[in-house]
Amino acid sequence: MTATLTTSTKPHRDVVLYDGKCRFCRSQIAILRRLDVTGRLELVSLHDPRVAQDFPEIPLEDLMQEMIVVDRSGQVYRGVRSLRLLSRRLPLLWPLAIPLHLPGSLPMWSWLYRLIARNRYRIAGTCDDGTCRPH
Repeated sequence: MTATLTTSTKPHRDVVLYDGKCRFCRSQIAILRRLDVTGRLELVSLHDPRVAQDFPEIPLEDLMQEMIVVDRSGQVYRGVRSLRLLSRRLPLLWPLAIPLHLPGSLPMWSWLYRLIARNRYRIAGTCDDGTCRPH
């Protein structure tokens, strides 16, 4: 998926798509839910049938690899770019916006995000139903 993907669906709120079967992902979403004091986000598991219906442009394989945010204009952000967007959207994450947006730092943050994403099952264990496998 390219960084410039736009969906035909323009959601009313920024939509965070995550692996709802992944223990690590659910724990991070629980934190995000608490930080979203203004209700700006809609948090949706990629396993929800609405995801395929509302965002058919986003391949399932991409959804399984990284967190994806679709903003209200339909613009798709993935991985560390989604974290950068959230750091600008949620006031409680504004302190993270500074280091995430330092000029020239994106490759380092991308590498770190991919490292954590690849090892999320080692960090938190496999999903509850045992169907998750490292990608």
